[in-house]
Amino acid sequence: MSLDGEKLQWLVDIEEIKQLKARYTIACDDNYQPDVLAELFTEDAIWDGGFMGYAEGREGIREFFANASNVVGFAVHGVSNPLIEINADEASGRWYLLQPMTIKGGEQAFWFAAQYEDTYVRTADGWRFKHVRVHPRAFTPYEEGFGKVLMSALPV
Repeated sequence: MSLDGEKLQWLVDIEEIKQLKARYTIACDDNYQPDVLAELFTEDAIWDGGFMGYAEGREGIREFFANASNVVGFAVHGVSNPLIEINADEASGRWYLLQPMTIKGGEQAFWFAAQYEDTYVRTADGWRFKHVRVHPRAFTPYEEGFGKVLMSALPV
């Protein structure tokens, strides 16, 4: 089986977007590195985390993540099942998230499950996030588990 140029470019684009998402999760899990995270987004990007917050523009996203480490003590973003669709210099992606985490100020542990719905654009610096939307599916106290509590209020 031979790969023509178009199919090869499609494979390269898919892999570059997977690497972008990996860099995002690594920066989140390393104390929410705001400068690293901001550079993964376009200047006019949106990060919409639902009940967790909302930020517009690269600088707004930088500010949002600069505060995230004041709220979240520990997190591991386990993303899986990417479904990525490429359309020339734009793309969309859906991912599952399962994230063990703690909240500072009591260090209460939670399971967070969600789906990411992303849009990407190809820039001179490579693929970047244009819009990240988090669709929460479960925010469950660790001790209770999904069977007893599906959605809990974010501790203040």
